[in-house]
Amino acid sequence: MHLAHLRLRDFRNYVRLDAEFTPGFHLLLGGNAQGKTNILEAIYLLATLRSFRGVGGAQMIRHGAKGYFVGGTVVGQAAAEIKAYWSAKERKLSLNGTPVRRLADYFGTLRAVVFCTEDLQLVKGAARGRRRFLDLLLAQTQPAYLPLLLRYTQALRSRNALLKQPSVEEAQLASFTQELVTLGMQLMEARRALVPKISPLARLAFRRIAHDQDELKIDYAPSVKGDFAVALANSRPRERTYRTTLVGPHRDDLALVVNDHDAEAFTSEGQKRTLAIALKMAQAEYLTGIHGRPPVLLIDDVMGELDAHRRAGLLPLLNQARRTGGQVFMTCTEENWPQELGSELTRWQVKGGTLEKAPSSD
Repeated sequence: MHLAHLRLRDFRNYVRLDAEFTPGFHLLLGGNAQGKTNILEAIYLLATLRSFRGVGGAQMIRHGAKGYFVGGTVVGQAAAEIKAYWSAKERKLSLNGTPVRRLADYFGTLRAVVFCTEDLQLVKGAARGRRRFLDLLLAQTQPAYLPLLLRYTQALRSRNALLKQPSVEEAQLASFTQELVTLGMQLMEARRALVPKISPLARLAFRRIAHDQDELKIDYAPSVKGDFAVALANSRPRERTYRTTLVGPHRDDLALVVNDHDAEAFTSEGQKRTLAIALKMAQAEYLTGIHGRPPVLLIDDVMGELDAHRRAGLLPLLNQARRTGGQVFMTCTEENWPQELGSELTRWQVKGGTLEKAPSSD
């Protein structure tokens, strides 16, 4: 799978962009604030329909424009044409000329894994980011998971809206509770089954990047330890006080432990960065194993933040993508692009919202 063509209109600082990409390694070179990361963001948007920067659609519209357009041609077992338009008044998403009605029918058209500074929040941030990490991986590998998650989210919103009423209708609450339990148990079962599969991949990647100096342990940390229905019943008195659903998979977490200590509280910044990269490497390797083809790798200036030892630990994943006909996009400045990547790459110059193929460095 690779992105063969990217079209941007009024996206971030790009008025207009049309670019053709081959499989292999693409190095996006340029100074700060020139638009390198914006290209990665657009590709990730095509894959997941969201920005890895954690912003909404309005922030991605070029200043002064009414909306943005992002389009792409994805080549996998067959070619797929994606078109996405976003404005405050209108949103359109089509696949091969047909409007997308269900997100489950779209997910997997383009699979991508991003490595970026924001990944540190997987270790340092709230549990929500770690849940999102699990949910995205499950949505990318199990077609039934995303509809299940959306149904659970809607049931949770309805239940919370009812809990906020001055007088709660108990029969109606019981109905929403039953739906929440049915859907929530399936979510937790899927997450519980996933973590032991990605944990060995993350541990191996972590040891490789850290050169066997540290040991990583990952465990699923569900909000509900036993029966979900019982947990909800037991939390009912507190729900009356807080007027919201206090237990369930929307409160799950992923426990990250380094050298038998909580990673957030007891690791250095370097260890946290290593752990974040290891989680993303595990995501990429798991997707490759499930689908037989590597996802598109998007690497946003991460290599420049790593020392030589940690950079060397990331290279096997990049070489694997290269060997298997995958595609990698990496942003760097002219000063910090890693020479150890070799010469088998396509260099692009990014300047002021323009993208041009650069001459070979040979």
